[in-house]
Amino acid sequence: MASSNELYLPSVTKENICLPLAINVVSKYWNVDLPISEARSLEKKYVNVNSNILIEGIELAERHGLASLILNSSLVELKKIIDMGIPPIVILPGLYQTVQHASVISGYDNIEKTIMHYIPKPDQIGIIPEKQFDKLWSEDNKIMILIAPTDIIYNMKPQNKTIAKSNRLCFMSERLTTQDNVEEAINILKKSINLNKNNVTAFSSLGSLLNKQNSNDCVIYYKKCIAINNKCYLAYRGLGNYFLKNKQFKKAEEYYTKAIEINPERFGPIYKNRGIARLEQNKKIIAKSDFNNYLKYTKNPQDTSSILELLKNI
Repeated sequence: MASSNELYLPSVTKENICLPLAINVVSKYWNVDLPISEARSLEKKYVNVNSNILIEGIELAERHGLASLILNSSLVELKKIIDMGIPPIVILPGLYQTVQHASVISGYDNIEKTIMHYIPKPDQIGIIPEKQFDKLWSEDNKIMILIAPTDIIYNMKPQNKTIAKSNRLCFMSERLTTQDNVEEAINILKKSINLNKNNVTAFSSLGSLLNKQNSNDCVIYYKKCIAINNKCYLAYRGLGNYFLKNKQFKKAEEYYTKAIEINPERFGPIYKNRGIARLEQNKKIIAKSDFNNYLKYTKNPQDTSSILELLKNI
């Protein structure tokens, strides 16, 4: 393997929820211009939705001559993909109120031990230490999306195509959830699990949907998720939400704490929830610290004034 390799990606700024920036960049890298007009037409299906619908972007690329694979990968395989001249898209933890985001990896340096991320500005790249990248990537089971010409994808021959299909169903379920078609989303996630009994994303997503339905079964799926990947931030956070909702404040605090230990900066609102759980247990000093961290790690929260008032009275 080469000591370093960097792919030169086009500068792209146009995007919308049905044509995420990462997919637009990779498509243009392959000299395929995805029509923003088509993406805007698709966007009309989603009312008051701000998050990207990745499967819409993937399908848009496929309709215009590209192919895709959604895999669970590793740092070694990621570098091999880059050496093949393919820019992979990875799912990484978000910041502030964003739970996840898709990032294009443009290269690596084995001497500096760094991974390079695409930044949508000319002559700029994001550099992150390998160990830190691998740790962040592992929180959501090291998902890698490959978009490339059909001959390249078909010649890759992934070890288990059912895993790729199982992962794709998770992205399809996410779209259905956004469209409030929850029952169908649940059915698709169950199909995903039948294809791959170790699909952390499917277990976590199913737990989340059942949690919203106030079903106790969500605990089963969250815990299955953790049994497979004990660094799964979303499963610990989901359990915290479930127990907070059911006024089991000690358990809620326990699971929120485990999530925060994995990644203290990933999702600001988790601190408010843990603060509530601690306040309900009369743990005022550490609850106060949580509310301060909520303001620190959440971008312009709408309830800032009420949180500041609460802090005065603790």
